[in-house]
Amino acid sequence: MKTYFNHPFHLVNISPWPITGAIGAMIIAMGLVNWFHKFNLTILMMGIIITLLTMYQWWRDVTREGTYQGMHTINVNMGLRWGMILFITSEIFFFISFFWAFFHSSLSSSIELGMIWPPSGIKPFNPLQIPLLNTIILLTSGITITWAHHSLLENNYSQTMQGLFLTIILGLYFTILQAYEYMEAPFTIADSVYGSTFFMATGFHGLHVIIGTIFIMICLYRHLTFHFSSNHHFGFEAAAWYWHFVDVVWLFLYFTIYWWGK
Repeated sequence: MKTYFNHPFHLVNISPWPITGAIGAMIIAMGLVNWFHKFNLTILMMGIIITLLTMYQWWRDVTREGTYQGMHTINVNMGLRWGMILFITSEIFFFISFFWAFFHSSLSSSIELGMIWPPSGIKPFNPLQIPLLNTIILLTSGITITWAHHSLLENNYSQTMQGLFLTIILGLYFTILQAYEYMEAPFTIADSVYGSTFFMATGFHGLHVIIGTIFIMICLYRHLTFHFSSNHHFGFEAAAWYWHFVDVVWLFLYFTIYWWGK
């Protein structure tokens, strides 16, 4: 029996998704151990499938609650905003660790690195080639998603759709170019601390670009199904915040690792 209270906060109904998410994460951990020792992906794939199904169904429920059931009041929206802000803050510190490792090694090169930076034998990428093109692509994508946001605020359905579509295309283009850059790289993740920090920092950034692109694809789908309005579209705003965060991290990567550290 449900009891309703006269307050602006959302009391979530009983849901199976937290426990299935925890089970999926546990199976992924077990699967990784099994993969490392026995090179068997069965358990890992099972955990990934459970986690993906949980994510889909949990976020489907959140969308229903906010879009159709009116559960996302002003107070709930404020809580969601603070949650996204804190999540992005944690991501900032995640990338700070990679920049810290890079500067620690580059500003005071140890004798193991030959007292020079980049280490002997490492041929860095030319920052005026693919890295510069990728910088232009991401900055342009920041413009297109801002255009989409302002169009949504003005209830311009077609321009919002166009802005989101262009952002997705630019995100995919960036990912393809970075994959090509990795295939042509003259060094690997095993080539000294330079290779380790380069591929960890740019690789995790690339993963965030892929996640952000999927995030915006979902926003485009939701826009096409009329989930958003000019005054109720936090899902879109969260995607835009995340994408701008990805843009800013890339600028730091470009000017430090590609340009300054070459």
